[in-house]
Amino acid sequence: MSYLDRDTYGIYSNDDTTGPGPRLMGADTLIGEDVYNRQEEDLGDIKEIMLDMRNGQVAYAVLSFGGWLGMGDKLFAVPWQALELDTVNKRFLLDVSKEHLKNAPGFDKDDWPDMASTEFNTQLHNFYGTRQSVPGGVTASGSVMGSSSGSLQSDQGYGSTSGGTLGSGSGTTGTGNIGNI
Repeated sequence: MSYLDRDTYGIYSNDDTTGPGPRLMGADTLIGEDVYNRQEEDLGDIKEIMLDMRNGQVAYAVLSFGGWLGMGDKLFAVPWQALELDTVNKRFLLDVSKEHLKNAPGFDKDDWPDMASTEFNTQLHNFYGTRQSVPGGVTASGSVMGSSSGSLQSDQGYGSTSGGTLGSGSGTTGTGNIGNI
């Protein structure tokens, strides 16, 4: 099921030039969205979107990976800027291999870590190669957020058409700011 199927308010019903999507998207429509890597491997789906209430930014997406029929799933906090929205395939991309993700700092659904702690943030951003809440920070793919020309978006008005990611540039995902989703 894609975000189009969960769009109860018609956010995405208009053409891309008159409606808010995909430049602005409802968080509720993104819950359950599939996450793939560049090797076309299914990495799981988004279970939750965590907002940093102190600075008004999206901090993490909580990704469920592994298990079978919801049992044995491991949860991972993935920095928002490490995700790229692929509007053509209606999913997110995360530039990590399945093997790398298996080694990611994860947790059980009944034992969530303190995601606001400095230690957690440092460990997580080091693992994914991102920087916490820093416009112009480095994404997991090593490119700078919000500074270049390409876009994975199928929307001509969203960014340039030369291939890349969500936000305003190649390998970028915006700043993670709620207004830049």
